[in-house]
Amino acid sequence: MNSRGVHVFTSESVTDGHPDKVCDQLSDAVLDEVLRHDLERGQPGSGRVACECFITVGLVIVGGEITTDAWVDVQDLVRSVVRQIGYTDAKYGFNAATCGILNAIGRQSPDIAQGVDQGGAGDQGLMVGYACDQTEELMPMPIVLAHRLTRRLTEVRRTGLLPYLGPDGKSQVTVEYRDGLPARIDTVVISSQHTEDILDASGRQITDAARAEIEEKVGRAVLPAALLDERTRFLVNPTGKFVVGGPQSDTGMTGRKIIVDTYGGWAPHGGGAFSGKDPTKVDRSATYMARHMAKNLVAAGLAREVLVQLAYAIGVADPVSVMVDTFGSGVVPDQRLTEVVREVFPLTPRRIIDYLGLLRPIYQATASNGHFGRSEPAFSWERTHRVADLRAAAGV
Repeated sequence: MNSRGVHVFTSESVTDGHPDKVCDQLSDAVLDEVLRHDLERGQPGSGRVACECFITVGLVIVGGEITTDAWVDVQDLVRSVVRQIGYTDAKYGFNAATCGILNAIGRQSPDIAQGVDQGGAGDQGLMVGYACDQTEELMPMPIVLAHRLTRRLTEVRRTGLLPYLGPDGKSQVTVEYRDGLPARIDTVVISSQHTEDILDASGRQITDAARAEIEEKVGRAVLPAALLDERTRFLVNPTGKFVVGGPQSDTGMTGRKIIVDTYGGWAPHGGGAFSGKDPTKVDRSATYMARHMAKNLVAAGLAREVLVQLAYAIGVADPVSVMVDTFGSGVVPDQRLTEVVREVFPLTPRRIIDYLGLLRPIYQATASNGHFGRSEPAFSWERTHRVADLRAAAGV
């Protein structure tokens, strides 16, 4: 990124009721059920899951390749997750109790299994992890703030503080940077599905009072006051109204919100999405490890900004490449930091899985509000417990 002068950067997030995020949560709920079954029978990691979902008006399709002896009641699971999200009334355009569900799951190819079962990577590909010192989460500020807004939209809806809001929603935050540092929030966009209760007499716009209430109880409630000024723009439901939302207005698919899942576009991401994939798929496990590596390097004070890239070949355990880029902010050369992370962190798929404890049924929680910058205990890749080891290995 440009570190001098003034520039702006924008990131977006979506609520758990956005159709794409509904699909991510459904895919990860299936994965969690298989992992839970494997743990209960004392064979953790024996199942293989690559599950994807599609949702549209009144219909959910669950497909993919799964190898397991677990019985997953797909019908019941889908209805349960959709109900948890909040699609329980026809006024929101989708109903957990009445939607159609099609199960189109097959089995994983044995050609893949013969390499993966020996500890090799589940696919080829490149994975990226990133961290920076812009926020206490060691994440870029725009995506952190965008996630705060969508979490708040869900909170005020579920607690009844703003009972007219529906499950579908989006946020967008534009941050102004000066000499590489966040200086102010320039523009905030909040779009949330709602009932007809808050429409004005024309029926085409929400009332000014509702718009002001959403700005106050959602936007200003969670954004840093020090970054808001008289020039900050709040755009609340800028089209006027958002009554028709969710799967009624837009189809959803697993894996279509990977920028929301990662760094909001600030840093590059790898080629694969995460949700619905068991951790033998390095799309998921190695990306988590790359974030863990980058975050620990920044937390150790070895750089202010770090990008880690890993690459794997299908069926091969060791990465074919490891790269660390500190964008000139490292206290030791990037080549040395690349050597250091190879020394400190396990990088084969099997060792990554063990190190991060990835065979737990933790994944449905990752499928909304981003996979990174989280503080919940299940997000093991966010721990910064290797700081001392990294500093010692780097000779700092």
